[in-house]
Amino acid sequence: MKLLRIGEYGKERPAIIDSKGSIRDLSGLFPDFTNEHLSINGINALMTIDNNKLPKINGKHRIGCPIPKIGKIICVGLNYREHARETGAKIPSEPVLFLKATSSIMGANDKIVIPKGSKKTDWEVELAVIIGTTAKYVSEKDALNYVAGYAVINDLSEREFQLERGGQWDKGKGCDTFSPIGPWLVTKDEIKNPNKLQIWLDVNGKRMQNSNTSDMIFKIANLISYISQFMSLYPGDIISTGTPPGVGLGQSPTPRYLKSGDKVRLGIEGLGEQLQVCCKY
Repeated sequence: MKLLRIGEYGKERPAIIDSKGSIRDLSGLFPDFTNEHLSINGINALMTIDNNKLPKINGKHRIGCPIPKIGKIICVGLNYREHARETGAKIPSEPVLFLKATSSIMGANDKIVIPKGSKKTDWEVELAVIIGTTAKYVSEKDALNYVAGYAVINDLSEREFQLERGGQWDKGKGCDTFSPIGPWLVTKDEIKNPNKLQIWLDVNGKRMQNSNTSDMIFKIANLISYISQFMSLYPGDIISTGTPPGVGLGQSPTPRYLKSGDKVRLGIEGLGEQLQVCCKY
C-alpha cells in the first residue's frame, strides 16, 4: 500500500495509490493521516478501504511529505563501508547517530534551497524507515514489528557547516529543505526485504550513487533495536539509514557540490523517485 499527501504546503490532503497506479482521495474519510494510521491496526484498517470507490485525483499536483507529524529524524552516519572510505572516515564499530531538524522536511519534488553562504551543499540518497508503534528497548528479533513502512529521503548536507564550523554534524544537516521525503510511504508488507533494495541518485542526468541496501554495515532491524536503547521511538519518527558512496564530497580528484539550477533525481527500488531543482536562497 502506498500512502501520500497531495496539495499546497500546509494544505495537503491524504491519498492512496490504487492497483492501477491512480491517485485516490482519502480526505472524504478523514482530513489527514494521523500517527494512529501508522499503527498495525491503522494500516490494517486502511487496507480494508475499497479504493475503487474513492474519487480519483487527476492532473499534476504537489506531493507533500507523506507523514504529517514527524516527531524526530534520527540519522545514521557512515553506514556504508565505501561511503566511509570515500570521506576518509574510520569504519564505525557502532552506529553513528545524529538528529536532523524537522524544519528541514519538504515534499519529494520541492525545490532544494541552497543555504545562504553555502559553498558545499551535497546530496545523499537514503532509505527512510517510518516507525508505526512505540519502541523502547526492543530486541533485534522483534524490531521490524515496529515499522509502518519505508520511503526515500535525500539527506542533504552542507559539508562546510557540517565539518568545518567547529561543532557536531547537525548544523550542516538541518537547513531548510534538506529533508525531501517521499513521494509516498510504502507499507512494510510490500517490501519483503528492506536490506536488499537498489538505491541510486543522479545529478543533471549523471549517475553519482548506485548501490544496494545490502551493503549497509548495520541492517534495519539492528538499527531500530540499537536506537531504541537510547531513546523512545514513536509513531511517525523516521530513521534515515545512511547513504552509499558517490556523494559530492567524495568525488575525485575534486569534490563536486550542488549549485543553482542543478537537477537531482533519486530513487529506491519499490519506493518511487524524487526530482529536485536547486535554487539560491
